[in-house]
Amino acid sequence: MRADWLVLGLMVTCLSACAPRSAPPVTTSPAFPDFMYPGLPKGLGGTDDAARVDRGWRFLQGNDLQSADREFADALKRTPGLYPARAGSAYVALAAADFDRALGAFDGVLRMAPAYVPALVGRGQVLLALKRDAAALESFEAALAADASLTDVRRRVDVLRFRGLQDLIDTARAATAANRLDEAATAYERAIAASPDSPFLHRDLAVVRQRQGNADAALNGFRRAVQLDPADAASLIQIGELLESRQDFAGAEAAYRQAAAMEPSADLAARLARFAERARDIKLPAEFRAIAAAPQITRGDLAALIGVRLEDLLASAPAREVVVTDITEHWAASWIAAVARAGVIEPFANHTFQPGSPVTRADLASAVSRTVTLAAASRPELRPFLTARPNFADMPTAHLSYPAASVAVASGVMPLAAGSRFEVARLVSGAEAADTILRLRDLAVRR
Repeated sequence: MRADWLVLGLMVTCLSACAPRSAPPVTTSPAFPDFMYPGLPKGLGGTDDAARVDRGWRFLQGNDLQSADREFADALKRTPGLYPARAGSAYVALAAADFDRALGAFDGVLRMAPAYVPALVGRGQVLLALKRDAAALESFEAALAADASLTDVRRRVDVLRFRGLQDLIDTARAATAANRLDEAATAYERAIAASPDSPFLHRDLAVVRQRQGNADAALNGFRRAVQLDPADAASLIQIGELLESRQDFAGAEAAYRQAAAMEPSADLAARLARFAERARDIKLPAEFRAIAAAPQITRGDLAALIGVRLEDLLASAPAREVVVTDITEHWAASWIAAVARAGVIEPFANHTFQPGSPVTRADLASAVSRTVTLAAASRPELRPFLTARPNFADMPTAHLSYPAASVAVASGVMPLAAGSRFEVARLVSGAEAADTILRLRDLAVRR
């Protein structure tokens, strides 16, 4: 009897051990559709190896991870160099969210076969799960390099590149706002390496370079931005400003004109008018061009400034008959005659103009006041300046120059000195006179 039971037990054990394993499911909806099937490359393994990998993969896609892991392990036991089976095990670990095991397994596959695409894709997926986007992007890009037909992988690469680019841009902008300019420049350079044809990146980096004091790099950056986007008016304006600072006036004017053609503005119109004025000034006598640098100006200099900058206004004034006897040989004779006829600067009682006499603040205020009065004849909005009565710390209202000084100060053409002082007797420099007449023109002449 005991022998019978022993034989029966051996039969049961044999039947249990030799019983066929369950067949993998036939799946119409894979549990992990993003996983890439670890096919056997040509020449690796045989038919039985391929069948074992396929069984493991079908168990995996049926979400039977235990059976899938067993199949891949058996395949490796039979054929240790069968790296597709190892990739299958890595995918099982990824499905189980065992990311460390999955990453180690994929890395092991890639040590054996560096260009094995299923392992490169799987490794990228693990790295994404670990939030290591930059490393994931490298893995996906390597997969694309091996097989350019992987459209799903290409979409992942595009998304990761954009995400990484946006992170770099955010970092660069935050660093710029915090004045961490070296950090901002580095971030922008990395962003440009990822997206070299984005004009706004070149423009933003150029702004950083400009703030760093690197004008050459800034100019090159703005020019690259315009090359990529010819309608980038903002970069053109920056180019104009950089060239103007280098006294490349022709280049600056060309940049401003190009910007104005795309985005007209009052500011650009003013800049271009300034260039047109500079072009006219070049043709004027050397004595005129020297006025702005003069430590003090003369009556002839002041007449020339007004005659040139306010030519149209003087021409519109009722002409008066005046006799001036001492300007025939003077370089500013025509402008002296013009201001005298318009009543802006009058000759002395003996019919001399004395063009070489120095100009005081009182003289300048008189010319400003007479010009504002002349303009107010057709500009009613200027008339309140003619009756303004500001207070000066150093000049009483009874002073002979008070009415003219009042108009000059109230109109904003002549600022006061410290302590609300007018400094009526102070001599006027060329720079002060030039600035004053430009403000007078801006006030008195419609544009």
